[in-house]
Amino acid sequence: MTASIPRIMVFRPTWDEFQNFSAYIEYMESQGAHKAGLVKVIPPKEWVPRKSGYDIDKIDLTIPAPITQIVSGKQGLYQQINVQRRAMSLSQFAELANSERYATPPHFDYADLERKYWKNVTYVAPVYAADVSGTLTDPDVKVWNLNHLGTILDYVNKDYGISIDGVNTAYLYFGMWKTTFAWHTEDMDLYSINYLHAGAPKTWYAIPPEYGIRMELLAKRFFAENYESCKAHLRHKMTLISPYRLRQHNIPFNKITQEPGEIMITFPYGYHAGFNHGFNMAESTNFAAPRWVEYGKRASHCQCRKDMVRISMDTFVKRFQPEKYEMWLKGLDKGPHPESRSNESSPVQKTEKLLPKKTKSKTRKPTARETCNMSCIWTGGAGVARNLLQEGIIKNTNKLRQVNRSNVLVAE
Repeated sequence: MTASIPRIMVFRPTWDEFQNFSAYIEYMESQGAHKAGLVKVIPPKEWVPRKSGYDIDKIDLTIPAPITQIVSGKQGLYQQINVQRRAMSLSQFAELANSERYATPPHFDYADLERKYWKNVTYVAPVYAADVSGTLTDPDVKVWNLNHLGTILDYVNKDYGISIDGVNTAYLYFGMWKTTFAWHTEDMDLYSINYLHAGAPKTWYAIPPEYGIRMELLAKRFFAENYESCKAHLRHKMTLISPYRLRQHNIPFNKITQEPGEIMITFPYGYHAGFNHGFNMAESTNFAAPRWVEYGKRASHCQCRKDMVRISMDTFVKRFQPEKYEMWLKGLDKGPHPESRSNESSPVQKTEKLLPKKTKSKTRKPTARETCNMSCIWTGGAGVARNLLQEGIIKNTNKLRQVNRSNVLVAE
């Protein structure tokens, strides 16, 4: 790490500065906030997104598809699958999160808790209530309302009549200790905003966008077999690489803790990951600004899953890059990725020298029967099946079935 690596900035806007969401995003970028890939915003005290507070017993909400997060791997390199559980109420989830089995372990500080996270990431699979459609924000909140941010992403609905859950509408996330969001950029490399309403903090890791290509190449080397199946494997949101491994292979990153009442914003092509410290309630969505359009045009796409978000860039090119529109229609507007570099001194050009040699996984190949029973687990997935059995989620591997070719399994 060097002093030249962009650092995560923290902004404390006044109530007047807070009035125009898009203008404040533009201001933060004028200060270089986007270069780190992540920024923290501490809202002014006048902004109260939920006046009634966060008494669990007074929030009537059902979590339709909580997931158990099964992590398999070693030495800072892991893959995660999500096993869908039965629906439960928010109060039931909170009780589970605070139970002895899932509660946050004793710790001295955030650094100590981080060490415990990576040491125990493959043990006691936590339950995450992720991607729950809805909002905890009062409908009369006029500024920074995650359901109504008023950015150019609204053209998706205006021009195409399309509403995409969690992309141009809000999602809720209810976490517990050790629940994880794996390394990823947003769908279509959009911006994202995450508000932590209440509860325990979140630890975030972020890689500056200019090093995103290096991150992808590193993941491709470490998880070569996964990339043989999908060239955009990080889009599956199942890859965990520890800070130790990133440092070992010269991938610059930052980390920061998000406290309740704080906002985190990710920028186009900003890889990020993290984990929850305990039971908490967060709300998130995507948004866009004109600077994103070139990123959206060059975003990678997973071709092996039908449930991946893909947005037509036609309306955005027409509106914000009219001089390129005819070339775009003809399929001739190729161009480099916004974070690619042509000079030899760039981090991307030096990447091949810094990365480990490509190696095949040392895990054994599954038998034909295992392949049949666990078709959506990566090669060598028998270890994951053992974890599922140990956790008591399944009685035998015949009870696993595939859902939409995604990384979500259903234990029947």
